[in-house]
Amino acid sequence: MKTKAKTKLFIHSIICAAAMLLCGCTTLFFAPTRYAYSNPKDAGYISEAITFESKDGTPLTGLFFPATSALPKGTIVHFHGNGQNMTSHYQYIAWIAAHGYNVFTFDYRGYGASGGRAGSMQGAVLDSIAALQTAFELPGVEIDKIIVYGQSLGTAMALAAISESGFEPLAVILEGSFYSYKSEARSFLAKRWVTWPFLWLPSIAITGQFAPKDTIQKVKAPKLFLHSLKDSIVPYSQGKKLYNAAPEPKQFWDVPAGHIEAFSFYGNYFSPRVLTYLDKIIKARDAQASAADNNAK
Repeated sequence: MKTKAKTKLFIHSIICAAAMLLCGCTTLFFAPTRYAYSNPKDAGYISEAITFESKDGTPLTGLFFPATSALPKGTIVHFHGNGQNMTSHYQYIAWIAAHGYNVFTFDYRGYGASGGRAGSMQGAVLDSIAALQTAFELPGVEIDKIIVYGQSLGTAMALAAISESGFEPLAVILEGSFYSYKSEARSFLAKRWVTWPFLWLPSIAITGQFAPKDTIQKVKAPKLFLHSLKDSIVPYSQGKKLYNAAPEPKQFWDVPAGHIEAFSFYGNYFSPRVLTYLDKIIKARDAQASAADNNAK
């Protein structure tokens, strides 16, 4: 690398470090866009645009994909990652509507057509809680058959929404998850030697609020972790560390490569596998409900 380029990168790192100290770095976890990347109709999906409000009144938008079966097996509430918006993320999970599950995904504030500005951790958590509760009212949704699915930053948002709302989903799927915001920031700084001098910064500059390592302690539902062995965005070790901290019941599936490609690039293998996993949970829930009804008679 040329000396000029090295100097530029070093200066950029110093600016980032200063920003971390000044704003707590919460804005660095959000990278929204307003652009519409894909229309579900053009991609062959049936969907409905959903508008709702965050807990502080911020207008938000979502997409609802009804199950193609007459009687939905359950409902997936999807929390997408930090980049772009739901129009580039919905296809990670919309495919499951053809297998009997409703799907609801949404945009945090500042993303896509949602109002407000991105960058507030507290605001994003309020949006996540509102989305979870909005799903309760959607057509064909049974509250006791809601599965939460988070990807990357969305894993932290999903866990925070569950923890803060007190809602217990039927199951939780976490793909590309991280242990805490502090540890993820430190992993980012450790990638380049020029930022090694700042490895101490996350411990004092990054918020410890809503850390997945803490919020996951309140999740009693079955938890499925998926993480790439070669994840360059969120290190594999982060997902494993969160898995180890999580209470039972839980499972961990290794994904060969990528970041959140389990149901896209590696869908031929993982999609049927997750359907089997969910169907077993649904059947167990139905059997439990049936037994409870018989005992009550």
